[in-house]
This record gives sequence, structure tokens and C-alpha cells, in this order.
Amino acid sequence: MAIVYSENTQTFHLQNDQMSYVIGLKEGRYLTHHYWGKKLENIHSEPDYQQESPSFYANPNEKTVQPFSLGTLLQEFPGTDTGDHREAAYTYTDKDGYRANQLIYKSYQIIPGKKELAGLPHTYVTDPGQAETLELTLNDSITGMEVILSYTIFQNLSVITRSVVFTNTSQAPLRLDRVLSMNVDFDESDFELIQLPGAWAREREIVRSPLVRGIHKIDSKRGTTSHTYQPFLALARPDTREEAGEVYAFHFVYSGEFVAHVEVDTYAQTRVQMGINPEHFEWTLHPQETFQTPEVVMVYSDQGLNNMSHQFHRLYQDHLIRGQHQYQERPVLINNWEGTYFDFTEEKILAMADQAAEVGVELFVLDDGWFGERNNDDSSLGDWFVNAPKLPNGLKALSQAIHEKGMKFGLWFEPEMISENSELYRAHPDWAIQTPNRPPSRGRDQLILDFSRKEVRDNILNQMKAILDEVPIDYIKWDYNRNMTELMKGENTHRYMLGLYELMKDLVTTYPNILFESCSGGGGRFDPGMLYYMPQTWTSDNTDAPSRLEIQYGTSLIMPTSSMGAHVSAIPNHQVNRMTSLEMRGHVAMSGNLGYELDITTLSETEKKQVKDQIIFYKSHRKLIQFGDFYRILSPFNKKEETAWIVVAPDKSEAIYSYFQIRDQANKANKRVKLLGLDPKRRYQSDDGMILGGDEWMYRGFYIQPHLFGDYQSKQLYLKVVD
Repeated sequence: MAIVYSENTQTFHLQNDQMSYVIGLKEGRYLTHHYWGKKLENIHSEPDYQQESPSFYANPNEKTVQPFSLGTLLQEFPGTDTGDHREAAYTYTDKDGYRANQLIYKSYQIIPGKKELAGLPHTYVTDPGQAETLELTLNDSITGMEVILSYTIFQNLSVITRSVVFTNTSQAPLRLDRVLSMNVDFDESDFELIQLPGAWAREREIVRSPLVRGIHKIDSKRGTTSHTYQPFLALARPDTREEAGEVYAFHFVYSGEFVAHVEVDTYAQTRVQMGINPEHFEWTLHPQETFQTPEVVMVYSDQGLNNMSHQFHRLYQDHLIRGQHQYQERPVLINNWEGTYFDFTEEKILAMADQAAEVGVELFVLDDGWFGERNNDDSSLGDWFVNAPKLPNGLKALSQAIHEKGMKFGLWFEPEMISENSELYRAHPDWAIQTPNRPPSRGRDQLILDFSRKEVRDNILNQMKAILDEVPIDYIKWDYNRNMTELMKGENTHRYMLGLYELMKDLVTTYPNILFESCSGGGGRFDPGMLYYMPQTWTSDNTDAPSRLEIQYGTSLIMPTSSMGAHVSAIPNHQVNRMTSLEMRGHVAMSGNLGYELDITTLSETEKKQVKDQIIFYKSHRKLIQFGDFYRILSPFNKKEETAWIVVAPDKSEAIYSYFQIRDQANKANKRVKLLGLDPKRRYQSDDGMILGGDEWMYRGFYIQPHLFGDYQSKQLYLKVVD
């Protein structure tokens, strides 16, 4: 790993054993994109460009030796109104109302390791030798804006992270209107765009489409990242597949509103950008003040989509998730939500806990309805004290009773929300985000607390700490159940996120033993920003096993298995009314952090025995499942007939293959199955007695026996090296 500046070629070369990223200097002034891809040993040529100065394109400096235009130049951080009419990476307005600007290269610095991003989630290193950072300083001498572009390349990953710091060095305020975190210009457009759109209960669908001329925008104007779009996109070659091909991927380490652009210009050049959505954003930068943008993770793979995913998974597991739960095996839990919803008593919860303990569950989670006067959706958010009619002996006694049964105890909170029917709202109606003189829009009969205000955060934090200091709690499910509305253009949306991050940092630091799981109606805020504070997320409110195949398959493109909560629920399923076998539901759920979400007291003895066996199997292979290398094999998004994946130990000593038959047909051919990720030079024995070489399992394949009969069937194989 090294970052090298060449005076001869006017290039900065970021490189490790897997890739190179090269930045050039045009006329010694303008930062240009030169190369990103397979590792280059050395850079011998100066940056060259497809277009110089075509008609109708302005030249920023007529005295340059070679005429050119910013409108066709491949740039690293393009501005606005000085010749480049493509999408800008930043805009700001000076005291006279002008937006034309030009940031000129000033200096560089190469730093061992990686700096923290104050107040924001970010990737990190534990040793300076794990990464190296290039800081490029740009300056606009007319307005006094100074910008530092940060590029960090990791030693053993095909990853670069980027962020930007803006500083006002003038004597007058400057207004930031657009502050994206990265820009990459490619000199071609022979790509397909991969994105992960969705909705509540069907998050992160994989959509792949040809890249065409024009602008494709993925964004959120909902206050948070949302179910609708993941802050992710990738550009893949048309022939790229899971196990081969070239792909460039981008992911935003932020939980608020975002935008991602892909623009193909008239010369088939492609511009990719990502950062805070300017829709509701403005920021006044007073003299000598700075603004730090969130971070973008950029991944390059020339070995297909599975390798792209492995880069994300390893980065997030080793350099984003923090604390004692980072590598700790996650407990098997049961959550009472779909088993009881709001209708529970202390006696009912303890009866469920008795049955859960008998089958080997390790954590009992009490979900919504335990606080205030909460018996449905329309009250009590913001009143974080015990619902005495439901829990007459209090939370502490309930927690102690569950611990005595040999289980840990977890609790649901929705700290960012407030009900109009609550003591908190009656005392502080102005604490909810609203537009003056306009009736508020409601979602799920609730409003959102303004976490940009310290007094609001302090109130909620103190209420939570009062419980956590008294009650033995091992796990918190942190929910967020609506989109933001009535948002002003200004600083509030970003200050909200900074306030949220500040509060979460306080909690996870004060209570390091608690396992936090984020949730937003399931996977509505499943992003790297939340993962920095909370090492796992409730992947979706949809617990239907066939639906979960798509949701978990799409999520696996970017998120490690250890971050995905996955539960077995009752049938008929509460979201789609589908009937599936307990075996298939178990196989799907144990492909993530296994849990159960049902009234276990209603199961038959046969079903309880099956649940107990599932938990025994999962516990014996939990480390492999949660921290192994996950390979996608058959996609549920193709013909929606079958899905398959495999998780392989990092040392390739063992693996678990999971196959799911979604739709059966009469008199069909038995398909040959081929695995991925094994060591081709070693032999593996499956738990049904078959012994084959790793090369045979992967290249020749095998037929699943016995033949699976019927819709919604599944098969798992555990493989272990025998020599």
C-alpha cells in the first residue's frame, strides 16, 4: 500500500495489491480523474483526455498552453458556473449572491492511517499501517473558500473512502447550497447500473439496467435514508456476474437525506456523485468555520459482485462496527411483537419466556406497548415509563424473572418519536417537527421530535437512562416508524442527524454491554451510518420466508450477515398470508441472526422440538454463519423459482449451503448444483455423507437428493474438510 506523487507526470497514485486510483493535475491547477481499476505498478504518462475544447464549451483560462474546457474534463470535484454544465459536486453563494466559483489546487499531504470525522459515523483503523490518506487542498482566492478532499486507501481491501471539509477563510459568511462527498468521472459509459430500491416490507430489491445518456438520480427527501432507496449504486460491466467481471460500487455512510447521481454526457463520459441531498439543505459558513461532509465508501472489484460484497462486508465488520459486539456471536432471540402485538400482560410474557427458555432461546425481547398508556398506535410515544396495568411489578422485576430463566432481556424503544396523546407532547408541543400555522402531517399517528435541539435530546436521553440505570437490560431495539414531513430548507435536517448521532454515541458509550439493534419499520434505515453505532439491524418487518429470500439476498450485496436480524414467524404469515414449512422458515432465518417472532406457547410439541433442533444446529455453526464469507449463487430476482447461497469459513475449512425451491413443477429435470468459495484442492464431506473434492463441488456440481417436492421447500448441507 502506498500513495505516491510524481512531479514528472503530475499525478497522485493511490495503490495497494488489488487496485490503483490515479488523480492528475491539469495545468497544475485543476484536479482531474486519470484512472481507477486494476493495480498499476507505475504511472509513466501524464493525464490525457478524450475531448479538449469543442465548440460551445468555455475555456476557463485562455492563456493555457493547450485549450480545454471544464465542461468535458474528467474531474475529481467539479464546481459550477465556470464552464462545466454537468452536475456540480458543490455550490456555494457569496455575500453578493454569486455562485460562480473555481477551486484551484493548492497543496497535498500524505498521512499514515485515517482521521476521525468529528460528529459523524465513519470507517476507522486500529493501526496506522492499515490505511493511508491523501489530503488535497483546493482554494478559491476570490471568495476565500478552502476545501480539503480526503482519500483513504485501505491496505488489504479494494476500498477507497472519500469525504470533504469546507472552510471559510474570508471575512464574510458563505452559504453552502450543495456539498457532495465525492465525484468520479469515467471516460466511457459501457456499464449497467445496479441499485437497491424498495418499499416497506420489500426492501433492497436488486434492479439492474443499461446506462443511457442523461441523469439517473437515486435519492431520499424523507429525512432519513428510507425504504425507498438504499444510499448505494454500482456500475458493472454488462458481462459482470456474481463470480466474474468488473464493478465499481459506492455507498454513503450517513443516515439522513442523500442523493446519488449518474450522468452520461454527450461524449459518453460518465459522472458519479454521492452526498447529502441539497433538497432541504443550506448551511451558513461563518468566517473561519468548517463543514465536514459524511463519508462515501468506494469499492472496486474485477472478480464479480460476490467479491464486491466481500470488500464491503470486511470493511464494515473490521472498520465500521465497533465495541464489544463487533466480533461477538449474536444471541438467538424471541420477540413478542407478532405473537401478541399490544395485547399482552406480565403473565403472558412470562409464559412465553418459559417456553422460549426450554427450546434454547438466549434473549427475550419485549417489543412495543410496555410504556405510558400504550395499547395501540395512537398514544404515549415520548412517555418512557412503565405501563403499570400491563406490568404491575415493573420492568426490573420482569427482567430479573427472565434472567432467572437463563435468558437475557431486551426492550423496544422509539426515541425519536412523539404521540400527540402523550404527557411529553402536552408539556412540549413545540418539540415536534412542524411548520408554523400549518396542520402537521401524521404517520402511524405520530410526529417526530426535533433532535436538532439539545433540550429535546437531553429529555429523551435522561428518560432512557433512568430505565437503563435501574433495569438489567442486555439488548435494545431502536425503532423509527415514519418519514419526515414539513421540513424547512436550511440546517435542520443535517443538524437532526448530528444530534441523533450524538445521542446514540452517548448511549453506546455509557452502556457498552448492551447490544443495540436499529430498526425503521424493518429496514428503512439500514445504512452504514447506523451500523457505526448499532452492529445489527432488523432487516425487514416482512417475516415471510420466500419474501425474505429477496430481501436478504439484496441486503447481502452490501451488508455483512452479522448485521442482519432474521426471524421465524407464525403461519399464515402476517404480511402476505402465506403458508410455508417451519423447516424453510428456519433455513431462511438462520442465514442471518436467528430469532423467533411468534407466540411460542401456541406451538405443538412436535413444532417445539423442531425449533429446539434448529437452535441447536444454529448455535453449533453460529460463528460460521455470522462471520463467514457469504456467496450468492442463485438469485430469487431472476425467474423467482429458486434461490441458493453458501457461507464459507475464512480458512475454507467448512461451509453451509442453503437451497430454496420457491415454485415446483411436474416432471421437471433435476438440476445440477454448483457451489462457490471452497478450496479446490481439499476434500469436503457433507452431513448427508457425500465426499467430493472442492473442485468437484464447485465445477462439476451435484444433484440435490432426495428431489424436493412442492412449493416453498428448502435444503441445507453442512460441509467440512476431511483431509
